[in-house]
Amino acid sequence: MTLGRAGCVAAALAVDELLGEPPASAHPVVSMGHAISFYERRALALKGAPRQRLAGLALAAALPALAFSLSRALLALVPDGLRPAAEILLLSTTVSMRGLREAAAAVSRELDGGNLGGARARVGEFVGRDTEEMSPGEVARAAVESVAENTSDGVVAPMLYGFLLGAPGALAYKAVNTMDSMVGHETPVHGDLGLVPARLDDWANLAPSRATALAAAAVSGRFGAAWSVARSHGPRTKSPNAGWAEAAFAGALGLTLGGTNSYGGVKREGPTLGVGRPPEAGDIARATRLMRRACGLVLLSLAGVAAVRGASRSGGTRRG
Repeated sequence: MTLGRAGCVAAALAVDELLGEPPASAHPVVSMGHAISFYERRALALKGAPRQRLAGLALAAALPALAFSLSRALLALVPDGLRPAAEILLLSTTVSMRGLREAAAAVSRELDGGNLGGARARVGEFVGRDTEEMSPGEVARAAVESVAENTSDGVVAPMLYGFLLGAPGALAYKAVNTMDSMVGHETPVHGDLGLVPARLDDWANLAPSRATALAAAAVSGRFGAAWSVARSHGPRTKSPNAGWAEAAFAGALGLTLGGTNSYGGVKREGPTLGVGRPPEAGDIARATRLMRRACGLVLLSLAGVAAVRGASRSGGTRRG
């Protein structure tokens, strides 16, 4: 772990900001999604819960390992002088700060323009809940919640795994997260196949979700209130991680998030996160600004850890 690794993470964020997402045909995460879909169709044809759970275990073991080993092998084939650039490019495909900001801004523009139908369509592009009957406030809440959750899953977690294990580690994390988003649902269809992938995603996001909550609280200007809401309301969700970032954003922005959502025409009651007012259109931009500041703090923290580590190693070398 060196300062160079932190520099690669910073450069990857810069590449994402400048270029955005690569084309789908060249996007490794899109390729993972295709592989999962191919496997899913065949695994769901298996009869019986034990077989489907075994298929889920095989998927959870194989895909992250394959993502890690293939990306590591690819980097090994690149000439030494070009390897840092190749690693930065690979790592940039795992972070999605620009895409998240632009998606949220599109929702905000539609709401500000009074186009509720357009806002519903836009927010439906990056949330899984039903959007056809949403009120303007529900659209705003969905966008703010998605920004909060994806700050952890889509930016901070790849940053942390990229810092610890390089681009292969970040891509292995994205394999885990993509598996969970596609098959890790507690439904009659995916309940058995997705059991192990969902649990693996829970473990992979334990640290990133809390780091996101802490960073959001720290940059909010109201650390005590935001962190208190994160700690008290974050564990309310069924997932051990999903509520932490949303609760921290709610506390930081003075909002109330969570509540009832509809999925496939079925309403599901969720916990309330935060103690403020309901979100409005203008809060979407506030959430994206909070995301950028929180991710900036995480990056500075990683650079600080790397610098201390490097100084410690240098000191040990001189003493030797």
